[in-house]
Formats: sequence, structure tokens, C-alpha cells
Amino acid sequence: MKRPRILLTNDDGIGSEGLAAAYVALCRIGEVVVVAPHTERSAMGHAITVLDPLRINEFQNQALSGYAVSGTPADCVKLAFGTILDQPPDLVVSGINLGPNTASHVLYSGTVSAATEARILGVPAMAVSLGTHRGPSWDAAAEATAKIAQAVLRHGLPDRVLLNVNVPSLPRHEIAGLKITRQGRSRFAEDIVRGHDPRGTPYYWLAGEYQMTDDDPQTDAWALQHGYISVTPLSFDLTADGAIPEISKWVL
Repeated sequence: MKRPRILLTNDDGIGSEGLAAAYVALCRIGEVVVVAPHTERSAMGHAITVLDPLRINEFQNQALSGYAVSGTPADCVKLAFGTILDQPPDLVVSGINLGPNTASHVLYSGTVSAATEARILGVPAMAVSLGTHRGPSWDAAAEATAKIAQAVLRHGLPDRVLLNVNVPSLPRHEIAGLKITRQGRSRFAEDIVRGHDPRGTPYYWLAGEYQMTDDDPQTDAWALQHGYISVTPLSFDLTADGAIPEISKWVL
């Protein structure tokens, strides 16, 4: 039987540990083609490159071989579909990202945006993130990536829906389970650091603290914080359908 073809990308760059962990796990279930940014492109959101040319270079290290792209995560998916692959893949996996992508973070995430781009192009897709920035443990996340990928390949996804997966950075036996969740609510408490470069020109460095604004057990951030793998169905249709009747009253 023909093995499924999986496109693997990310926003941490083609040399990242999380990409290598996903590659090893996914190679057990299909033919994996890696197309990823040549350097880290975190927090790029769904940016695409239109004012500069993009370059593709073959890449190989001890962990994997693939194609390094000079653009954004969404660029990588577009180029993979348009130039590198002779036909669309059966599945696109974006990750494994170092750091969680929950709640409002999904709007900034290059990891989620790469999967979103694939879904816009009509291919089932999932984004996977690890719930830590320090001392990552990749084993459970890699295993979850392969298992959920197999389920998506088997069952497909609803129209315009992708999966956003967040995995605790814990040993397998310490993970509490898996929860199907909704996107939580959060905000970023901004702290803009001001300074001057060596020439005396002022600069501004965005910093701050990520804050959850709800504590609902049905949300992605709650599940991740309590040791669960969170799987959130997302859609790129941002229409607030429930608000249409109310807005119509005073606009029309």
C-alpha cells in the first residue's frame, strides 16, 4: 500500500530540535518532505513575502534532509505546493514548536499559520507545540504528533478546519491524558523596553507578560497547564456569526 506523503514545516527554522523530533516520528507512518524556514521565524503570524524574491536551498544535517526557504512559514507551504512537490501532500504538519501556542497566541504564531495556509489550499493540516521554552522533552510530543497525524490521515478533517495541538513537556507516564479543547482567552501585558544603540539612536524592544484572562477547564491553556495534551479545532473563517443579527439592527 502506498505510504501517505506528509509535508513537514515549522517556524523555529529547519535546524531546530522540534522539527527533527517530528521528522523521526512521522517517518514511521509516511513519506516526509521537509520545507522550512532557513532561520527562526517565530511570531510571524500569516505573513507572506511579496516584495522580495524567495530562495530555496537543499539542506541536510545529521537529523534530516529537506529544503530551506528564505521566507516565512506560510511562504514555505506555498512554495512546497507550487514548486517543490509534484502534487499536494496528504497532510501538512507544522512543528514541533518550542513553546506553547494557546489562546490568542495562535494569531501571532507562524507554526499555526503554516498549518492554516495548508488548510486554505485544501489539505488537512495540524500544528504542534511543546508547552515550554526551557529544557524541552520531545518524546511525548513526537509520539502525539504521529498518533494524531495517523488519525487525521484516516478520518480527514471538516471543511476549513485544522488542528492546533499543544503537548506538555513531560515524560509520557506523567501526561494526564488528551482533551479536545476550545481556544482560551488571553492578552499580552506589554512592557516596551526603551534604549539607545551605540550611535545614540533610540530603539524600542517589545517585552511583557502573557496573561490568561479565563480559567475554563475546556480551554487549551488550562488543559496544557494541568498536564493534558490539548487538541483544538481551529478555522480560518473569523466571521463572528452570532453578532450578525445585532450588528444588522443598527447598521442597516
